[in-house]
Amino acid sequence: MLNEILTTINYLALVVSAFAYFFLGALWYSKMCFGATWAGIQGIKMEDNPDAKKGMGAIMAKSLILNLIISFGLAVMVYVFSAHDIMSGLKLGLLCSICFSAATISMSYVYLNKPSMLYIIDCGYHIVGITLSSVILSIWR
Repeated sequence: MLNEILTTINYLALVVSAFAYFFLGALWYSKMCFGATWAGIQGIKMEDNPDAKKGMGAIMAKSLILNLIISFGLAVMVYVFSAHDIMSGLKLGLLCSICFSAATISMSYVYLNKPSMLYIIDCGYHIVGITLSSVILSIWR
């Protein structure tokens, strides 16, 4: 069965879904959306700190690799659950993002006593990103 899954996955769709998730993050955490609020809550002052952008290339590369891993897992789930259309992609994406990503982030934030707005921003990104990736993988088989 594993061999069948690995040969059935549309790897181009997998890469596109990972990049879509990645670029959503660039937009989500930009100044246009939630970046300033997120940085303020974290106590990060980007404009006052020239070293703040140091190592960003490596961080972005790691983030993209993690998006690829998530998209691979979603591609397997799309195959297993026979998600072939937008609605099944939406349902699968919401199920995975809420039950796995948001719940996992929630556990960490409960123990770290992080502010609610930070939780909303971070969970929101993953809920939207995983759902977007799931839809791409579901409709582009």
